[in-house]
Amino acid sequence: MYTQPRKLMIATGIALSIAAMSTSAIAASTSQDLTDARQEAQIWTTYTLSPYLRANDLNVTVHEGKATLTGKVNEDVNKDLAKQIALGVNGIKEVDNQIVVLADYEPTPGTVRSYGQVVDDASITAAVKSKLVWSKHTDGQTTEVETNAGTVTLTGTAESAQAKLAAERLALNTTGVVAVSNQLVVSSAAPSLTDKAKSSTAQAGREIADSWITTKVKSTLLYSSNVKGSDVEVSTKAGVVTLGGKLSSGAERALAVELADNVRGVKAVNAKGLTF
Repeated sequence: MYTQPRKLMIATGIALSIAAMSTSAIAASTSQDLTDARQEAQIWTTYTLSPYLRANDLNVTVHEGKATLTGKVNEDVNKDLAKQIALGVNGIKEVDNQIVVLADYEPTPGTVRSYGQVVDDASITAAVKSKLVWSKHTDGQTTEVETNAGTVTLTGTAESAQAKLAAERLALNTTGVVAVSNQLVVSSAAPSLTDKAKSSTAQAGREIADSWITTKVKSTLLYSSNVKGSDVEVSTKAGVVTLGGKLSSGAERALAVELADNVRGVKAVNAKGLTF
């Protein structure tokens, strides 16, 4: 007499078990889909940031740790680069590289800036702004910086013609900059004697830390497109910056000295140890 309820209980238990297994399978499938999507996005983003791959016609799909690459490039080295980038993503175990190498393939740049170009321009803008803030010649002036396809536009005011030229030179000497549109307006309002006295007093009472100066000089040199900043050793003591290392020419050495001397707080530059 208990046969029917017992069968019903067994059937219910089986149904619940199947439902639990289905839910677990769905959750696992969703988790894998999210992982695949994250890996695809990471590979694609790296391609768009690479100056060697961003303009090429490349597509990426990922399924359970296997990345499939398709598209066109004009050199074998770029095809291999695409593969190595994909293999470098955490969780990618295998790459099916179906990219076709066509010697006469010419990537067609789009009319709209790519993600990689936007990142490049934003990085240039940040570098130029930093150099202007650190500079003793442009400190305190109101300068807006915009970058489009490597062309930097400076707007706002400058305290003098010298400050305007200094801002342009700093921008033009930044890695990635191809041109500078200097639209800075020299302010006609000259500071009064009282303003100058206040400024001098404030500057005298504000000793800038040597460690800050060293960091900013190093950063300025690294941002420079015409000085191999990684080859220059920098130290600072009581505002005197000492440069050491070996550069490729006298012009590069002179520019390194100029850039160091331009940083706010630098009282002198000792470049006896900087050779070429």
